[in-house]
Amino acid sequence: GFPVTICGARLQATYADLAERFESDRPYDPGTVVELGGVAEITAVVEELSNNVFGVISTTAAYMMNSEAGDDNSHPAVAISGRVPVKVIGKVKKGQRLVSAGKGMARAAKDGEAGSFNTIGRSLTEKTTDGKGEVLAIVIIK
Repeated sequence: GFPVTICGARLQATYADLAERFESDRPYDPGTVVELGGVAEITAVVEELSNNVFGVISTTAAYMMNSEAGDDNSHPAVAISGRVPVKVIGKVKKGQRLVSAGKGMARAAKDGEAGSFNTIGRSLTEKTTDGKGEVLAIVIIK
């Protein structure tokens, strides 16, 4: 018979993002917003409203490209499309566009702030507190 691959099972599970491994300057927690740059390929996003946002660290990719490159510490999986938890600061309403808050975090975009290059994605859940937390978002990196 044909060998059974875990890939097929994962595609029908709760995993819902497309990710690729990239060389990181240090280990990052899932949900960290990253950009291209630093001493390796990716680093935690530095500036607020950065146009360099590149993706969000994922540990539950339904499909992972470049999967043989390193491990989650040296080459974390970066979600470049799909549903993924994102570290945010401040209140976020469902449907709001997320932009970089700097320091590896996202925040809800204010009116007129979200552009095609600085938008990380849109929140699928609500966060009602002011501090740090997490929302589930649909990530679309351009």
